[in-house]
Amino acid sequence: MITLSLAEIAEVVGGRMHDIPDASAQVTGPVVRDSREAGPGSLFVAFVGERVDGHDFAAAVVEAGAVAVLGSRPVGVPAIVVDDVQAALGALARHVVRRLGTTLVALTGSAGKTSTKDLIAQVLRRKAPTVFTPGSLNNEIGLPLTALTATEETRFLVLEMGARGIGHIRYLCELTPPKVGLVLNVGSAHIGEFGGREQIAQAKGELVEALPPAEEGGTAILNVDDPLVRAMASRTKAKVILFGESDEADVRAENVRLTDTGQPSFRLHTPSGASDVTMRLYGEHHVSNALAAAAVAHELGMSADEIATALSEADSLSRWRMEVTERPDGVTVVNDAYNANPESMKAALRALVAIGKGRRTWAVLGKMAELGDEALAEHDAVGRLAVRLNVSKLVAVGGREAQWLQLGAYNEGSWGEESVHVSDAQAAVDLLRSELRPGDVVLVKASRSVGLESVASALLETGAEGEVAAR
Repeated sequence: MITLSLAEIAEVVGGRMHDIPDASAQVTGPVVRDSREAGPGSLFVAFVGERVDGHDFAAAVVEAGAVAVLGSRPVGVPAIVVDDVQAALGALARHVVRRLGTTLVALTGSAGKTSTKDLIAQVLRRKAPTVFTPGSLNNEIGLPLTALTATEETRFLVLEMGARGIGHIRYLCELTPPKVGLVLNVGSAHIGEFGGREQIAQAKGELVEALPPAEEGGTAILNVDDPLVRAMASRTKAKVILFGESDEADVRAENVRLTDTGQPSFRLHTPSGASDVTMRLYGEHHVSNALAAAAVAHELGMSADEIATALSEADSLSRWRMEVTERPDGVTVVNDAYNANPESMKAALRALVAIGKGRRTWAVLGKMAELGDEALAEHDAVGRLAVRLNVSKLVAVGGREAQWLQLGAYNEGSWGEESVHVSDAQAAVDLLRSELRPGDVVLVKASRSVGLESVASALLETGAEGEVAAR
C-alpha cells in the first residue's frame, strides 16, 4: 500500500485512535486480515467471525511488526477504533485508489470471471505494472484488500466483482470506481438467490451503470453473444466495445479450432489488426474469455500482436480451475473442482471430451449449489449432456443432486454401466482406483462446498511411482 500515517487513516475511516503514542507513525506495509500475514509496517484489520475474533490476535500482530490494528474496540495496543470495520476498510480502499489515479478495470459475470481476470492481468502486465485480484477474493472484504496492495508504480488495477444480490456490485463500484467495466455473461450461477436470469442481469449491469461517460474515458466491454449482456449497452454512458463471435463484435475470433490436446487456437481480430493465438489453457470456452481480455487490452493501448503473444503464453494462475496433470502411468487428471454452475459444468464436459479424444473419459461430478427451483432441471441437463457428448463414464458423487445427475444420464440412454452414483468422495476414489486404466482422462468438478478436489489429489497420489508431469 502507499504510505499513510495513522492520523490520516483515522481521518479517512472516521476512527478514534487508542493507545497510539505517535499519530505520525506510518503504515508502509500491507493491510492484512490474517494475523499470520502481519509484518513490519503492516495494518491489521480485526474482523469478528463466527469462530474467530481477530481482536484476540492484536498483541501478536503488533509484536510481529504491525503498526496498528483497525478494529471495533480498544485492544491494549495501538488501534484505530471504528463502528463498522468492513465499512472502514472500504473507505480506506476508496481513498487509496483515488489518490493513486490508477486505471481500474472491473469485471463480472456468471461464469469465467476468475479465468478471464487472470488472462487480463497476464496481458496487461506486459505493458505496465498490474495488480489483480488473487483467486476469487471478489467480495466486500477481498476487493478492498486487493485494491490496497496497489502502489505508486501500479498502472492497472484489475478487480473481479462477485454478487449475490441486487446492489452488491453497485457497492463494490463505490469502493473502487472502475474506468473500464467488463461483463462476461448472465448465466444460472446463484439463480436460487437472485430469483431469475433477469434479476442476475440487473445486478451484473450495475457495473456498466457505474462507469464514467465516454468523454471521461469510461468504457463498457460487453459480450455481444449474450442478449442480456448486449442489452446493457443502453444502461451506460460509457463507450461500448463488443466482443464475441458475431460479425457485430469489435473484437472477435475466426478459424476457431482445438489442438490435439484440447487447447484452443484461433485468429484474433481487433480494430487495430489481427494475429494468431494458440492458448495453453484447455477448452473452447476459453476463447470467449480470451476475447474479453483482448478487448480490455486493446482499449488500453496494446496491439493485436502484443495481445496475441500474451494470450498464447498465459497460464492458469488460480488453483483447481482446469488443472491438467498427467500421471506417470498415462492417466490424465483434470481438476476443475473449485466451483461449478450449469454453464461452467457444460464447458468442462466439452473440454474433457476434447482432451480425451480417442481415450476413455470419466466425469466425476457433484452438486451445483444455489440453483433454487432450477436445481433438478439443471442437474438433469448436465447428466444428459454427458451422455450426448459420449463421455465414457459418469460418476455422480453425493446426495440428492448427484442422484439427479445420474437420473439425467439414465433418461438420456445411459442404461448400462456408463453412469454410477456413489455416496461421497472416498467412494469415488475407491471406484476410480480400481477401474482406471493407463491413458484414461478424468474430470473432477462440483461446487466448492462438495470438496471434490480431494478426489483429484488422491488420484495424483495414486500410482505416482515416478514424477507427476503437469502439462
